[in-house]
Amino acid sequence: MRSRFESQLEDLQKDMVFMGALCEEIINCSLEGLNGPESLDQERIQQTYLQIEELERDIEARCIKLLLRQQPVARDLRTVSSALKMVYDMKRIGAQSSEIADLISRNTIDLVDEIPLVKKMAEQVTQMVVGSLDAFVKESDRLAHEVIEKDDTVDQYFGTIKEKLANYLGNHSANGDQAIDLLMIAKYLERIGDHAVNIAKWVHYAITGQLEG
Repeated sequence: MRSRFESQLEDLQKDMVFMGALCEEIINCSLEGLNGPESLDQERIQQTYLQIEELERDIEARCIKLLLRQQPVARDLRTVSSALKMVYDMKRIGAQSSEIADLISRNTIDLVDEIPLVKKMAEQVTQMVVGSLDAFVKESDRLAHEVIEKDDTVDQYFGTIKEKLANYLGNHSANGDQAIDLLMIAKYLERIGDHAVNIAKWVHYAITGQLEG
């Protein structure tokens, strides 16, 4: 029974890693549009999001079966329970990345001073998403805390971008729609960072039994 449970847990982790890779892919594909809407592959983005949704349902179902049939205890119980929570955050990452793609597809954004900052913010957020899943697979509390600490940098990026765009709106009313769309993109990235932090906190809980606030 124990070996079967461990095999099922390993399969669960593999699917979690695959779902995390899909999250990384959809973030990158959506942000490609900042190079111009023609760079967007909307069909690929949609297909990736559908895969993320399907994986969420499948992983949820398997987590519930593991909880009911195997009745794990202690750390194993925390691992499965955490995975059940984490897939929700990963699905939200996919949904918010899709929203970014939708914003970009409606309007060419060419704010040359602000776009590089948004790209740097996106790189940081992507690292957080990858790092949070890496922490889960390696069962590393240290890696989980590294992700949580990076959230301050993402918040700083968002604050800087918001300030720059506010100044821009005060002087360039002609491109106000672009500025507002870029601000929304930055806001979605901030939320994706928050979801990565949530995942890292669930990793911390799975390892220590303590849930950070």
